Amino acid sequence: MRKLTFIYLLLLLAGCKKNEEILPLENSLNEDLTSYAEVGSFGLGGLGAAEITAFDEKTNRLFAVNNSSVNKIDVLDIVNPAAPKLVGSILMQPYGGFVNSVDVKDGKLAAAIESVNKQANAKVVIFDTETLRPLKTITVGALPDMITYSKDGNFILTANEGEPNDSYTDDPIGSVSIINVKNGYSVTTIDFAGFNSKLSSLSEKGFRVFGPGLSLAKDAEPEYITTSEDGKTAWVTLQENNAIAEIDIRSATIRTIYPLGFKNYAVNGNNVDLSDRDGGIRLSNASVFGVYMPDAISSMQFEGKTYLFTANEGDAREYTGFSEIKRVNQVVLDPVAFPNGAALKADAVLGRLNMTTTLGDKDKDGDFDEVYSLGSRSFTVWDASTGNLVWDSKDQLDRESFTLGLYDDARSDDKGSEPEAITIGRVGSKIIAIVGLERADAFAIYDVTNPTAPIFIKMYKTGDAPEGVLFIPASKSPIQQSLIIVSSENDGFVKIYKANKL
Repeated sequence: MRKLTFIYLLLLLAGCKKNEEILPLENSLNEDLTSYAEVGSFGLGGLGAAEITAFDEKTNRLFAVNNSSVNKIDVLDIVNPAAPKLVGSILMQPYGGFVNSVDVKDGKLAAAIESVNKQANAKVVIFDTETLRPLKTITVGALPDMITYSKDGNFILTANEGEPNDSYTDDPIGSVSIINVKNGYSVTTIDFAGFNSKLSSLSEKGFRVFGPGLSLAKDAEPEYITTSEDGKTAWVTLQENNAIAEIDIRSATIRTIYPLGFKNYAVNGNNVDLSDRDGGIRLSNASVFGVYMPDAISSMQFEGKTYLFTANEGDAREYTGFSEIKRVNQVVLDPVAFPNGAALKADAVLGRLNMTTTLGDKDKDGDFDEVYSLGSRSFTVWDASTGNLVWDSKDQLDRESFTLGLYDDARSDDKGSEPEAITIGRVGSKIIAIVGLERADAFAIYDVTNPTAPIFIKMYKTGDAPEGVLFIPASKSPIQQSLIIVSSENDGFVKIYKANKL
């Protein structure tokens, strides 16, 4: 028996070596990645009732953002994942308006709560996961859209999106707040004004700064954060800006901004369906570019390098005071660049495609020489040290959702299956990426043990419009098996998925 255990340990170490991480023996190769199935669910209300969740292994509680009729955090006991129980709620009214994001570390729940006036500075509130009592309130920047603990638990970071009001007369600065947990929750909030001198070179590479006032500090809109294993570095998606920023956590400084460029749908493999009026789902090439504009971001190490994973949802600025979006049939296409422009503007071709008017008029003569749509209908792996693209899922997410009968053709003129959420986890010796598809109502699992060559495993149906995906490894799970938690904002359901043991 001892000999077998020793051999088993050697095999486990060999499997983990490349990823520089050794997980507990209980996380052995014992789960079938193709067998995840819904084992439990809980309805928290209607629209907006289930957006983001966080898990506390100390209490086996799941904390779910609920912004339906009342702004609150619902608390579910999932000691038995097949029968989740609502055991309490934390009302947000004493602290502000909507709660946008939650994270948990060492029995402390951190919640990002926007101000009732969205353009004003907001709050992070720390709660005890057992008593639900507030422990600390910290002021952060405007509209904290996402919150996360650093891997070592020493810091809490918020991505403060700083969206303008509807008339675009009040546009707060986009920022990142860094909270030092060990130093009494002291906070430093940093912004992007220092990159004004580099705006021209950044824009040439696909960085977008636009809108009334044209201010980099105000137009930078942080969306989502991931941190390094050593807790020293953070990477923040700037969704509307089509970029990722790298941050030194301890010095609270922004090191660099990586513009992400564009995806060419004319390239084979980048096939898309860009019309909701073409009589069906038809993936083909088109003379259109996608703007990556990632929402969620996650990260992992492999052979000494860090790789970033982004879900490239795309997002537009659409306000009464300013809107960047028009359909292709509403703009003038350059007759030289598009000699068949009249045919392209038919509803069954590109006519109804939503495009941004901030890109494509290369010679500034009022017509469009190129067409840019929002998002890339894919997830992407980036080299964290250079910002270079390593791998992209191309058209696979749309193709797989179509195969399963989940692709929503009514979204073809917008963002397709709309990848929004992504997280990384380990199952046995495998590292997996879980990608949430908001419009296909599904999540996809990829084997990313080698992040330079991800392998599609399977796609699973979820609730209506999954907003967040959460992975609980076997070592922290109440049942010693990995769990995937999906929260869907349209139907308000939190669903729990479990795989079969091998």
